[in-house]
Amino acid sequence: MEATKVVGHSYPRIDGKEKITGAAQYVDDLEFGPNLLYAEVVESPHPSARIKGIDIRAAKKVPGVVAVVTGKDFPYKFGLYMQDRHILAQDRVRFVGEQVAAVIARDPKIAKRAAKLVKVDYQPLKPIFDQVRAVKDRKTLIHPDLGDYEHVPWFFPKGGTNIAHHRKIRRGELKKAFEESDVVLEDVYHVPRYAHCCLEPHIAVGLCDHSGRLTVWSSSQSPHTQRHLFVGALAPLGFTHKDVRVITPFIGGGFGGKAGVTMEILAAAFATKTKGMPVKVRWRRDQEFYNTYMRQAVETRIKIGANKDGKLTAFEMENFWDAGPYVEYGANVVNSSALSATGPYYFPALKIDSYCIYTNLPAAGPYRGFGYSEMLFSVESHLDRLAEKLGMTPLALRKKNLLKRGMPLTYGAGMTENNLEECLNRVSEAIGYGKKEKSKDPNKVIGKGIASAWKGPAMPPNASSSAFLKFSEDGSLNVLISGIDMGQGLLTVMAQVASEVLTVPMDQIRVECPDTDRNPYEWQTVASHVTWGCGNAVRRAALDARDRIFETVGRAYKYNPESLYLEDGQVKCSTDPDFALAFKDFVIDGIMLEDGTFRGGPIIGRGMFMPEFMTTVCDTETSQGGHPNPHYTVGAGGIVLEIDKETGKVKVLKVAEGFDCGRVLNPSLVEGQVIGGFMQGLATALYEDMRFGEDGALLNPNFTDYKIPTALDVPDEIIPIIDVQTLQHDGPYGARGVGEHTMIPVAPMVANAVYDATGIRIKRLPVTAEKIALAIRKGKTEVD
Repeated sequence: MEATKVVGHSYPRIDGKEKITGAAQYVDDLEFGPNLLYAEVVESPHPSARIKGIDIRAAKKVPGVVAVVTGKDFPYKFGLYMQDRHILAQDRVRFVGEQVAAVIARDPKIAKRAAKLVKVDYQPLKPIFDQVRAVKDRKTLIHPDLGDYEHVPWFFPKGGTNIAHHRKIRRGELKKAFEESDVVLEDVYHVPRYAHCCLEPHIAVGLCDHSGRLTVWSSSQSPHTQRHLFVGALAPLGFTHKDVRVITPFIGGGFGGKAGVTMEILAAAFATKTKGMPVKVRWRRDQEFYNTYMRQAVETRIKIGANKDGKLTAFEMENFWDAGPYVEYGANVVNSSALSATGPYYFPALKIDSYCIYTNLPAAGPYRGFGYSEMLFSVESHLDRLAEKLGMTPLALRKKNLLKRGMPLTYGAGMTENNLEECLNRVSEAIGYGKKEKSKDPNKVIGKGIASAWKGPAMPPNASSSAFLKFSEDGSLNVLISGIDMGQGLLTVMAQVASEVLTVPMDQIRVECPDTDRNPYEWQTVASHVTWGCGNAVRRAALDARDRIFETVGRAYKYNPESLYLEDGQVKCSTDPDFALAFKDFVIDGIMLEDGTFRGGPIIGRGMFMPEFMTTVCDTETSQGGHPNPHYTVGAGGIVLEIDKETGKVKVLKVAEGFDCGRVLNPSLVEGQVIGGFMQGLATALYEDMRFGEDGALLNPNFTDYKIPTALDVPDEIIPIIDVQTLQHDGPYGARGVGEHTMIPVAPMVANAVYDATGIRIKRLPVTAEKIALAIRKGKTEVD
């Protein structure tokens, strides 16, 4: 491993002081002057209905109202992977809460009052809330025109059905493999919908000036992608990319919910109706629950075969994903997770069918883990049960079937570098896996569970990153990127990468938040890929700046550039030990020669990274032949639980998570990801569950009724294991991402530990105290 001075060491967050002092500004903190307008949307009370008419006359008469808009004002579609959604509903609404119209006023209270005066005449239609029934129902179509929608080439919508996308994967002789298996286990698992629960709700401010220049300030993971989608939707109004600017200051959490475009397009569109006056669209907490992306629910039917020696032989899975009425982003969750649905294990024969299905529940989309958490709940639960039938330990079964480097993935490409076996060993050792423990309280039992995890970046093959570096007169450095720091520490890590190359001290580096006019392109901050992608771009930009420095100094002082090196913010020379030139003495002003002329000028660096080996081109019937994932980060989790047999209450005594994310660029930040990811995973395992009424309305859109962990739920002991570092051959200093991965193993390891403690197998999340207590009282061993 390359010796480094900055990379690989823990440094405080470079944005920490701004955040803890309250100096950091989020969108709602920005001042827009006395002409700021406020929008209030009119929402559908029906899950499915035709819009027969909208009467806005009374609303327009309210003093202080500037404009009232409906779908007729914006008959334009948008979507990242499939264009199936309008800015405002046109002739039909498809979920409770869908925006139908909006009032724009000088005061938020006036806007809210006037919005209540908008009268919408609806003709209710038959809704569909169950995704499995939606597949079978060919008469009740949520999108009758599905076959005509524009979409990316790796999506396969089925016109005339409610199936927005069907990913098929095939390998080997499945029927024969099951027939020859010594043990076959088949069952069904369910995962509900979950909310992202960011501290900062969605918010956007749009301003279209009198020259036709549109600027949107948004709390976003995707400023450049948002700009592109805004332009695509508003192109009929004459907008091009040079006319649209997106600025993203600090954001208060994302977890996938602020990727792509949801409500931000409202601010962009509304601003075109109020030129010269900015329009703010700010979601309430309840809207944050039902009118942004949420995690998709899924029903998984899984069947696994194995031989007596523990070798896995066959894998069959059907996934029925409830994506809601608009899948423009959610369908890629279905696509990506299907390609890795086996978990990090090798199966000679397999068949996977993953269906993205339209329903009349709210739109679902990207969420931390991007479908892998849902898949691995079923796979990792199933493997524990299979091990019991084989008379093996769950650890031994996993280790016997791990995908090693070069072994074929589900789609045929080779597995990338990893050491999952060591992660499993370290985690198992940390929790004393296999050693039974007894509670001091006779009414309580203790159980232990493990689970593996993996995830590859779900990204298009041409997703790219870029970076600019520029010096100031004092030798300090500005790093310009468009990756988003939403708590994971991206700004700090990118500063470390630049510092390592250029030897500028960390306290003299500033990494800027994105502005699409100023900062270079980044696809999106999703898929746990920016440490890898953006990190490569920053490193290349730093090397480019270093080359410019060496070229300038070499010309001015007649040194061979190859003899020059950087140390402590100075240029030094291996052939002249007395030479030292500080950056501040030349990076802007250049170097003056004896004749009074200068050499050099402002030093800048630029870097770009695109994984040019990726492709989605494959056999559409089998998915064989493509290379849709650049690499995988692998890991494992282990947990020790104590359960009250009377109440079913679960207390986490100890948890360990070990991940091989290549070179760890900042250990303290990765340890923070382990702790935070585990707690978010624990929330989905034990507490979170979105509940809908018979009319499709969300019943618990608040933190009173939607339960998430508090400080009291933090385990007594959390053990991050981050020193299993198999270097990524094309990563910056050997690094891979680990942002999403740490929550992925939590649900299955909780379910496995509950079974270990009680003998009860819970196959439908969440694993609530109520389910455990009732199963104990009724003597049940399985909970569907």
